[in-house]
Amino acid sequence: MDNNLAIKVNNVTKTYKLYEKPIDRLKESLSRRQYHRPFNALNDVSFEVEKGTTVGIIGTNGSGKSTMLKIITGVLSQTTGTVETEGNISALLELGAGFNMDYTGIENIYMNGTMMGFTRAQMDEKLDDILEFAEIGDFVYQPVKTYSSGMFVRLAFALAINVDPDILIVDEALSVGDVFFQSKCYKRMEEIRKNGTTILMVTHDMGSIIKYCDKVVVLNRGDKIAEGPAGEMVDLYKKILAGKYGNEDEKKEDEMISSQITVNPNRTEYGDGRARIIDFGLFDEKGEATNLLLKGEYFTIREKIRFHEDIAAPIFTYTIKDRKGTELTGTNTMFESADVSPAKPGDVYEVEFRQKMTLQGGDYLLSMSCTSFEGGVHTVYHRLYDVASITVISNKNTVGVYDMESEVSVVKHEA
Repeated sequence: MDNNLAIKVNNVTKTYKLYEKPIDRLKESLSRRQYHRPFNALNDVSFEVEKGTTVGIIGTNGSGKSTMLKIITGVLSQTTGTVETEGNISALLELGAGFNMDYTGIENIYMNGTMMGFTRAQMDEKLDDILEFAEIGDFVYQPVKTYSSGMFVRLAFALAINVDPDILIVDEALSVGDVFFQSKCYKRMEEIRKNGTTILMVTHDMGSIIKYCDKVVVLNRGDKIAEGPAGEMVDLYKKILAGKYGNEDEKKEDEMISSQITVNPNRTEYGDGRARIIDFGLFDEKGEATNLLLKGEYFTIREKIRFHEDIAAPIFTYTIKDRKGTELTGTNTMFESADVSPAKPGDVYEVEFRQKMTLQGGDYLLSMSCTSFEGGVHTVYHRLYDVASITVISNKNTVGVYDMESEVSVVKHEA
């Protein structure tokens, strides 16, 4: 392997045997007949990670990301292909990996240190830094089976990141901790990256991918689709999520088809039915249908409404809420003084709201409706509650719900 490489994955395939019934496994072991169906979690995947770089692996659920990390760390064996690594590896995989639930936190620290090749004396030197970073107090002397998920990930990450690894591998585990601990972890990761540690990470947080990764590998259904700069790979990932990867020629770029985004199958909808939202879409600055939006860029919400009766003054709306149901922002054609003419039966209106995304990175819910005021009474023709999710990708979050987009200047006056 090249001396400049920390990890080299060469034509790795991982095949599982899937059995319809548990007894089929026994039948196959006692005969020459095949009772299983092969399933490739990874298909001939190759990529390289240079020393001192941060590389992300992204893809939808089931794309093979975690399987790849387990093979690199030695937790799983590949079916075919080779994996080479240079240096000691510290890995933070799914919650619980490598820990004995009956041992105390202290006992697990020393046990995992021994597994990584450190002597007890070496772990004695690292212990204070690990405990200080974890911030779980006297719980470190209790069995880890009594820990909350947050305490568990604090200890696991503190151990993984404070043993001076040559290679740090992280798989989604940080999503368990609170926002303050996540910030602390990313700060520490940035410190060790500057000191030459190679980092390989799997996360659904595209903001972190864009901010920290020098290169990104995209997996889809076990295949490596591409690798390259973070921004380009996130755009490709958005196409995969929207179902547009591989069939770009089948749909017009500006066609509004709600099936191209993730729609809530359990949404609440009601109204008297005199008008109905028959289609809708969520589009990024490039006109791509997607649930992933970049903070700071313009995006568009489109609604298509068909009328079944005469409506003198229809109003079209949208609202964005947080996961707790708090309304954060929204508008309608009445607030915006849009020129909306009376509707007749059979008329179809296409409404477009274009605005800049200033919400902080996170997950939100989109609702929309067609309403009106009839005789001073608010009337709902069709309302869709929480019809789609919105994930905002941000590489700079400020305090609160949205960004004021402050322009900062600092002048230093010498003493």
